[in-house]
Amino acid sequence: MAAKPIPQQVLYCPGSRSTNLSVCSLPAEYCEYGPDFEKCKPWLIKNAPELYPELAKEAADKTAEQLEGLEVSSASKSQGSTSDSKPEEVKKLPGGKVKKKEKPEVVVEKVVRNKRKCVTIIKGLDMFGVKLSDASKKLGKKFASGASVVKGPTEKEQIDVQGDIMYDIVEFITETWTNVPESAIYFMEEGRKVPATA
Repeated sequence: MAAKPIPQQVLYCPGSRSTNLSVCSLPAEYCEYGPDFEKCKPWLIKNAPELYPELAKEAADKTAEQLEGLEVSSASKSQGSTSDSKPEEVKKLPGGKVKKKEKPEVVVEKVVRNKRKCVTIIKGLDMFGVKLSDASKKLGKKFASGASVVKGPTEKEQIDVQGDIMYDIVEFITETWTNVPESAIYFMEEGRKVPATA
């Protein structure tokens, strides 16, 4: 006679209405797809670290950073230094790569839609302290066309202006917003960034 199969034990994230925990109540390996993964993380690190080793590593890294910060501050106090200069914080991407600071620049690109309609896309004006909603109104008024602030494919806001105003826009930008230098404006041509001042 064949051996009777043993049922699999499934670890569920707590989330019943009886507890005050507002966690997902899914099996632990599916928590990341639940409604609020951030609330599940502490429970997962404590109860199922083998399922999400990157969370346990992340928590350990945060603790190490906090301890590192304590060591640095205590060492500076013991030396009696009075300098309050903080080292620049470096943002790290997943995998330990260092995120580079973005150089402020304006990129202008022309996109042809439906084989005849053009849209000019302006990215990066906000890096110079320009409010994009005001900029879109000024652009729409100047070029007598529709202009709107939209989220681009990289989730950054950009201005879409109807029509081909690619070469007229450089002069308008530098005159309207004096803090935007002409050397910081680039055109996207055939997938390459080309300086507008060439």
